[in-house]
Amino acid sequence: MICIKTKIPQSVCDIDDELKAIYHSQDSLCIWVFKTREDRNRFMDDTIGMLKDDRQSYFDTFYSEVN
Repeated sequence: MICIKTKIPQSVCDIDDELKAIYHSQDSLCIWVFKTREDRNRFMDDTIGMLKDDRQSYFDTFYSEVN
């Protein structure tokens, strides 16, 4: 296991892990939060192999509250 110490807001920690998708690269850690486990799983399946910017664009298109 590799642990990277960082400060994550308690509000994010309080969210059920099954509603979060986590992405990391050498210079960033991203956490996307979904309304349902099914949405989270669909996002994970549909974005396999995508880079961060592509995943964010996909999230914005299909899951963002703004849409």
